[in-house]
Amino acid sequence: MPRSHDYTGVAGPSRDQPVQAAVLLVNLGTPEAPTASAVRPYLAEFLGDPRVIDYPRWLWWLILHGVILRVRPARSAHAYQRIWTPQGSPLRVGSEALAARLQEKLSEACNEPVRVALAMRYGQPSVPAQIERLQREGVRRLLVLPLYPQYSATSTGSVIDAVAEAIQSLRWPPELRLINDYHDDAGHIEALARSIEQWWASHGRGDKLMLSFHGIPERYVREGDPYLEQCQATTRALRERLGLDESQLLLSFQSRVGREPWLQPYTDATVRELAANGVRTLDVACPGFAVDCLETLEEIAMQNRDFFRKAGGDELRYIPALNDSPVQVDSLAALVMRHAGGWKEFTPRAGAAQ
Repeated sequence: MPRSHDYTGVAGPSRDQPVQAAVLLVNLGTPEAPTASAVRPYLAEFLGDPRVIDYPRWLWWLILHGVILRVRPARSAHAYQRIWTPQGSPLRVGSEALAARLQEKLSEACNEPVRVALAMRYGQPSVPAQIERLQREGVRRLLVLPLYPQYSATSTGSVIDAVAEAIQSLRWPPELRLINDYHDDAGHIEALARSIEQWWASHGRGDKLMLSFHGIPERYVREGDPYLEQCQATTRALRERLGLDESQLLLSFQSRVGREPWLQPYTDATVRELAANGVRTLDVACPGFAVDCLETLEEIAMQNRDFFRKAGGDELRYIPALNDSPVQVDSLAALVMRHAGGWKEFTPRAGAAQ
């Protein structure tokens, strides 16, 4: 239990502060630079999270610090170098742009001022630091929106842990709500479908469309994680909305590590199989990622593109994430307004477009 002087208070007497509400977007995180020295602490924090890898702590500590953090930072840094932009990490830049656009949208739609802030589960700005800053600014109602459409203990569950840790240090925690998932939200499905349709209108349609979600160990699902079911639900909803059948819109899982079985079918094996079976042009979208990142820009658009070509295919075409597009901003704004119902700051402004 923290001692009384360990708590963080508010900035000045609370009666002098306007009652405010905020939305905290949370994404996975990113190293500060595409170098091994910057990647190492990021990977240590990420892979050291027991929500992500739930092996016995002593055993995983030996594997992580004795093997993985000795070899993987250099490999990951090379991958980050392939996608790094002059502005920095694509995930960081894209997430900041999304937060700024959502701020604009909610400012237009809400009856009173609403703050939108961004935190990273791993790296900076951290969840505890952002919650403490919002509290010092006078925020008394906080809606947390993890940018993971499908719930998994490895992603949203870990954000909940970070939020709980942050709240424990506050003298007067804000009223708190958290969006658990939005995998089958009608607005989100419509945003995904429109994005795919707009991409097809500009580039033509490939022979097949594949949805690639980040994988998790099969064991996690057997132990109660709803992630597989929610990925399948997103896929079914998109099939129905786009008017495609199971042979035209496929589901796969990427980014597996280690030796135990992960969710299948695996993306890399599937793209090779499709190419070998005569598919010439494959379109790939990643509905589990709100913003483009290493897993989409390097793993899918580069690595799996090469796998597809070497197996006999002509072109694997990655359809970008929703990022800060108007369709994503609109769908998230509607999601926020619904989950924040009853908070006076989120009362729709008269005449505002919804």
